Amino acid sequence: MKILESAENYLESILIIKNEKGTVRAIDIVNYLGFSKPSVSIALKQLETNGFITRDKDNHIFLTESGKEIADCIYERHQLLSKLFIKIGVSENTAREDACKVEHHISQETFECIKKYFEEM
Repeated sequence: MKILESAENYLESILIIKNEKGTVRAIDIVNYLGFSKPSVSIALKQLETNGFITRDKDNHIFLTESGKEIADCIYERHQLLSKLFIKIGVSENTAREDACKVEHHISQETFECIKKYFEEM
């Protein structure tokens, strides 16, 4: 399923925050991404409407199966691309920033070839 780059960023952020803190609330996303509370609120409502997240009575945010699948995919791309860029001499900060840009646009074929390359090293 093809979704907007911004939605992929939100889902990836939720995954990262969950892994770091154990729970995710809207304010965590605000702090992590540096976006305004209203912007995050609108995005979360859209993600919820599209079935990518759920919230409990305490407003903790959870990825649905489809949301987690997308978040895992984007996070894997980010990690591997960062590793590749660092390996070829890009500074760590620039590598992470560039990986964030490329992770949404690289073809599955190219990503699989990069992944295979690293597995064979």
